[in-house]
Amino acid sequence: MTGFNGLGLHMGNLPWLSTARSRSISPENFTGEKGQGGRSVDGPAANAARGLGPEGSGLGWKVSPYVVVQPDQTFTLADIEGPGAIQQIWMTLARGRWRHSILRFYWDDQEQPSVECPTGDFFANGWESFAQVSSLAVCVNPGRGFNCYWEMPFRRRARVTMTNLSPEPLVVYYQINYALTEVPEEAAYFHAQFRRANPLPYGTDYTLLDGVKGRGHYVGTYMAWGVNNAGWWGEGEFKAFLDGDDAFPTICGTGTEDYFCGAYNFDPGVIERSLKSAYVEFTTPYAGMPQVIRPDGVYASQQRFGLYRWHIADPIRFERDIRLTIQDLGWRTEKDRRYLPRQDDIASVAYWYQTLPTAPFPALPDRDDLEVI
Repeated sequence: MTGFNGLGLHMGNLPWLSTARSRSISPENFTGEKGQGGRSVDGPAANAARGLGPEGSGLGWKVSPYVVVQPDQTFTLADIEGPGAIQQIWMTLARGRWRHSILRFYWDDQEQPSVECPTGDFFANGWESFAQVSSLAVCVNPGRGFNCYWEMPFRRRARVTMTNLSPEPLVVYYQINYALTEVPEEAAYFHAQFRRANPLPYGTDYTLLDGVKGRGHYVGTYMAWGVNNAGWWGEGEFKAFLDGDDAFPTICGTGTEDYFCGAYNFDPGVIERSLKSAYVEFTTPYAGMPQVIRPDGVYASQQRFGLYRWHIADPIRFERDIRLTIQDLGWRTEKDRRYLPRQDDIASVAYWYQTLPTAPFPALPDRDDLEVI
């Protein structure tokens, strides 16, 4: 992630100086203003800090490390005047449902969010069950430390909210690190959109992204894939329809495990018969399958998988529009080896950058349709 104007550093530009001003928003500094961190004396941990600080007030001693978002409440995590860019987000949900905790990002006073996504899925943990992820864009670390490194420029304003759709309170620890600096004209805006089909209708492709208008580039996919019948599930092709493509795409892959940079069912035993047949988790800078939930065995029903593929080195660029699909495809049991269109529980997050305005997203599923069943 190279950044611009010296914002994001990499090994090639570590010595470069910049006029960007570093800032950070957390429950210890809700505004991110210079010199205003750690000033709370009445936060949720005030009792733990009693006796510390000036006159035992707790001032400066971790009085406000988290916020509580009540059921059906929306809490503003950050409201920043630009220009600038969000560089890194750390978050953990100490209590609450990951799929019912909805992140939204708004750029430059748009009413339409450019990011709308359950928190767990946004951080490549879609099953409300921890999976360790080591990648360039997203890291999820023990225990339940969610980290995001997508650079998110904005010109006038950035607003980040959290909505709790759960009937129980949501406890959120978070820190949003950003820089205030000029944003070049060629910098696009970060977007992320959640979708789910449960079950996917028979004989249809799963839509990862549609309705996008503008110029930009696609940078990543996360999928929480739950199989609803036995057998291998990943024969389907990833397809990218670019700039007016109709029935046939410009980019067409060869299989689901291939798109996520694996091979042969993510199962070494398929080719090496001396090895035990088993799905193998992996997490790398650009692609991975960090989560396999195995209730019944290797190829039995109700397996659940978490997969990511970041197009950081190979962004999919579009000038006017983009549509992305993936097939839900397995094998029938007959000896003639025919494909089986499956009807699985599939959820996804599509990540991309584009010019504004953001086209309206499909309606987010309600609480029942979001639920991990």
